[in-house]
Amino acid sequence: MTMEGSPRWTRRGVLGAGAAGLAGALAPAARAGAAATAGAATPPAARPRPSAAQLAWQRERLAMFVHFTVNTFTGREWGDGSESPRVFDPSALDARQWARTARECGFGSMILTAKHHDGFCLWPTKTTAHSVAGSPWRGGKGDVVREFADACRAEGLGVGFYLSPWDRNAKVYGEGKAYDDFYIAQLTELLTGYGPVVEVWFDGANGEGPSGKRQRYDWPRIHRTVRALQPQALMFSDAGPDLRWIGNESGSAGSTCWASVDPARVPRPGANDPWTHEALQQGDPYGYAWRPGETDVSIRPGWFWHAEQDGQVRSADNLLGLYFTSVGRNSKLLLNVPPTRDGRFHQRDVESLRGFAGLRAAMLANDFAAGATVRASAAQRDAANVLVDDPARSWTPGADARAGWIELELPRDAEFDVIRLEEAIEHGQHIANYRVDVDAGEGWKPLAWGTTIGHCKLDRIPPTRARKLRVAIEFAYAAPRLARVALHRAPDSGWKRPDYHGE
Repeated sequence: MTMEGSPRWTRRGVLGAGAAGLAGALAPAARAGAAATAGAATPPAARPRPSAAQLAWQRERLAMFVHFTVNTFTGREWGDGSESPRVFDPSALDARQWARTARECGFGSMILTAKHHDGFCLWPTKTTAHSVAGSPWRGGKGDVVREFADACRAEGLGVGFYLSPWDRNAKVYGEGKAYDDFYIAQLTELLTGYGPVVEVWFDGANGEGPSGKRQRYDWPRIHRTVRALQPQALMFSDAGPDLRWIGNESGSAGSTCWASVDPARVPRPGANDPWTHEALQQGDPYGYAWRPGETDVSIRPGWFWHAEQDGQVRSADNLLGLYFTSVGRNSKLLLNVPPTRDGRFHQRDVESLRGFAGLRAAMLANDFAAGATVRASAAQRDAANVLVDDPARSWTPGADARAGWIELELPRDAEFDVIRLEEAIEHGQHIANYRVDVDAGEGWKPLAWGTTIGHCKLDRIPPTRARKLRVAIEFAYAAPRLARVALHRAPDSGWKRPDYHGE
């Protein structure tokens, strides 16, 4: 998709810009910020485990991104900061519709672009006139952030914010501490004025400001501010410290995906090279910091709403495919849904989201492993725990074991094409290789195999009818703990590639 004659913009398009200025800044920030979570700064003797906040975050599985600013009204993806605040005038803004749609479709939290690169603030900030206070919307008395936060809480959703570090409007951008103070003041307003925040989303976007200068961001100070004002909030960026980018915007985590990382492999946001992207995609089984991946992708080709893309909304089938390549690969899906100029989600987006929710519910409604007789290589008394949706229960072949197997004999022959495996990640992520065998009456034969499992692994296989199944853990870095084995049928709606946009 081309915008205004330019190549298709992505969120990451200029993240590599100003790399030298960032190189020394984020590594100490990651060390300082991560100290408050399970991904501690000094390499510990034991393998890493998630903090309570990280564990809850990953179990949520689905979050929604909301991109909304002056770009929605100018038709651009990246504004240049020269836009008049008066262009921002949604005629029927309904944040409760956003939140209600998210909740009804199974999302647990939402993240709003409180400020994008154009510098326009969706709340009446004291730091600049470039905000909703200068717009005609609500007579200049409106506050999108307030309406968003109130709507999320009314629907039982977590609240998150994206505050772009790159500001193409601020005159002090590129002036060192002057901009640091400006940015910290904006961050402080967001983190003290709108109640509890579950996630603060950063990127390393670092283009030029009005003066033609680039800013060297004070990441240690930024992270300290978040820790001080919202101690339970998780911080996202390429380099964490709590959550990491998955390395692309196509909706696909690595088929091997560790929640643990070595911070030295991704010391700063914005690096644009193959080895950094590989580290983001795969994580690191030897890494000492727990930093699970978040897979961000848009329901449309662009991140902001454009009328010409109304016919290119991802279908429900496509969204289910994204679920497999994100949640089903030990990641979390952050799906962007941009409001229209009216300030509401477009009906086509809502229909796709509802269809997606219906397909997930249909797939997970029947577990053909339910009621199975379970045998195990060891610890037989705990083997049946893998049939129960209770994260506190799991099966392990023993504290010193690094391999083992578990066999299921189903109550009757069943046809399935999805295998769901889950690891008890509150004890860490340890399983490095597994194999699934099936006995359809002709002896054991391999059916599927893989590397990591983590919080959730969804393997799509050809439709298979059988009564016996074996999950063999071939190698683990510490005692493996299997929390769930389930068998499902995907809806008969036809699978489409995750990069497919509409009909």
